Amino acid sequence: MFTRLIKWNKAYIALLATATMLASCGESKSEAERDTPTSGTIRISVDETYKPLLTSEIKVFESLYPKAHIIAEYKPEADCFKDLLADSARLVIVTRDFNEKEKGFFQELKITPQSMLLAWDGVALITNKSNPDSILTMDQLRKIMDGSETEKKWQIVFDNQNSSTVRFIRDSINQGKPLPASVMAAKTNPEVVDYVAKMPNALGVIGVSWISDPNDSTSIEFNSKVNVVKVRADYGSEFVKPYQAYIALGSYPLKRGFFFCLKEPYSGLGSGFATFLGSYEGQTLIGKFRLFPARLNIVFREANLK
Repeated sequence: MFTRLIKWNKAYIALLATATMLASCGESKSEAERDTPTSGTIRISVDETYKPLLTSEIKVFESLYPKAHIIAEYKPEADCFKDLLADSARLVIVTRDFNEKEKGFFQELKITPQSMLLAWDGVALITNKSNPDSILTMDQLRKIMDGSETEKKWQIVFDNQNSSTVRFIRDSINQGKPLPASVMAAKTNPEVVDYVAKMPNALGVIGVSWISDPNDSTSIEFNSKVNVVKVRADYGSEFVKPYQAYIALGSYPLKRGFFFCLKEPYSGLGSGFATFLGSYEGQTLIGKFRLFPARLNIVFREANLK
């Protein structure tokens, strides 16, 4: 068992000290019309997995900078990148960095976008409260996700067919194999929780922030409507839930990144908000939503609980 001793870095992370000028973006605003790192209005696209977290981050940022207004659209991750490529969003908050195809696209346009890992996230598995199966090995999980499991019939449910959780399971767990034809998409994360709470054989796949209580100071309680499955890594010795320490150490194997990807032709509000997400305040809030902050100095020590 581990307890977290967090040594907060009170200095802001200098993510974007000098903004890259992206002449080919088509920006025609005059200096007077442009937004700044702490003022103006922009639209951003956010992976809907992170709606609870980003709603809180925006609220805090706008309270610190009253002249700043961030309009977030929450959608499947694939659509976030489409917005970035189509110039309808300068900043996206997603679960991965740019891929090689996207880097090549920007390189052809002589554009240098920016990105940064902000935190480590866990993909949680949830089951009905009446379901006695609340632990899984990675081998068992692979069989469930590729449809080769024969001992028990599971109804797998995701939030959206184009979501980051679907991509994570398909790429990282199934190694490119398709998901079973019986997989369901519940449309939204709250609907995943509601469906699992009603169906005894359901197995929900959801971002950990959706089943976390940011007001829980103990960081050990999850949504009481469902069970959170314990998973054992391939070479692990114990079954663990997606607690922050286990995510950070890799003991919980369903681990992914939490990134910002930015394409901004000047130092504007997108740069300012991205910088805030890597700052002490932004990282502290990330920690409250059970993600493991990547921009803070965190030390783990072994402890005995009585």
